[in-house]
Amino acid sequence: MKVAFYAPLKPADHPVPSGDRLMARMLIAALEASDMQVDIASRLRSRVADGNILKQARLAELGSKLAARLLRFYQIGVRPRPDIWFTYHLYYKAPDWIGPIVANTLGIPYVVAEASFAPKRAHGPWQQSHQAVEIALRHADAIFSLNRSDMECLRPICDANALHYLAPFTEIDHWQVPDRADIDRACVKLVTTAMMRGGDKLKSFEILAHALGRLKQSNIENWHLTIVGDGPARGAVEALFAARGIPERNLCFAGLCNGAQTRYHLASADLFVWPAMNEAYGMALLEAQAAGLPVLAGNTGGVPGVVSDQKTGWLVPVGDAEVFGAQLTKCLTDQINMLRPYGRDAATKAKQDHTIASASNVLGTELRNIIVNAKAGRA
Repeated sequence: MKVAFYAPLKPADHPVPSGDRLMARMLIAALEASDMQVDIASRLRSRVADGNILKQARLAELGSKLAARLLRFYQIGVRPRPDIWFTYHLYYKAPDWIGPIVANTLGIPYVVAEASFAPKRAHGPWQQSHQAVEIALRHADAIFSLNRSDMECLRPICDANALHYLAPFTEIDHWQVPDRADIDRACVKLVTTAMMRGGDKLKSFEILAHALGRLKQSNIENWHLTIVGDGPARGAVEALFAARGIPERNLCFAGLCNGAQTRYHLASADLFVWPAMNEAYGMALLEAQAAGLPVLAGNTGGVPGVVSDQKTGWLVPVGDAEVFGAQLTKCLTDQINMLRPYGRDAATKAKQDHTIASASNVLGTELRNIIVNAKAGRA
């Protein structure tokens, strides 16, 4: 069975790494693992961050033209005619201007993975894009949500039978760490992985810096933090830690790392820390748990679907720097003996619930049923 795959926010082969790019790649891997042939239908990036009405109109027009070109290519055999259209990450800032046209014209099912719906955007600068998202979701044959909190917003506009939960997943085996040394109580190794950019990422770094400053004020110095990641806000991030008086001996800015380098830093650590402001679910959190690390994170979005509070880590009210800092203090003092057991439970959970194989089974089963039913309906 042939799948036309499209990621309007960021294509899977985009040169800049991010969680969106990674999940696009993971979805393709899961589809291919279920013996489906995946074709990247388009690389058009439809994101409009500032609500520019003219830009949205231009992208809508361009999307229509690209849809027409795709349809010609399918007709003459230049591109493989798909049995189903699959769009990853659909929301008001990045609508799908191509897939609904192609799917409707070809009479094939249209499915979406990771979608959100914001009724408050029905009026205002993103009105056109919001309407496009609503139309796509109302006509979708299936919507796979990696974030249970998104599902509540989707229920009013989706057929109940079309909405499915898909647990976040990754290449678990790639991140596993067979053996870990005992924790050095004199220096507990903390690690975090995140792109350095404005908005929620910078806010998370601000909370993290506040928490570490709290440790310093309490004379708790048995820790060292490695930060994996880089980006345009690196200077601002470094300034946040400097402003809290965090000494250089307690920090390591590892910069942008490839998979093997990131795995090394996770394997060398004892606790993953990330405030997770407005985090959809957090691929970095999943990778950390796969590596056998307990996680301290903000309780938001799909994070509880990855981190089990009081079992594979600790979830605190998102955005509360004081509570985050208080729990971090406990992890470095009276709860230090829980780090390794929680880490082992985290690795077990990742291996059981968050593999490509498990996602492939869900996607393969559902998509085949949808395709078979669609063909039977046309017969």
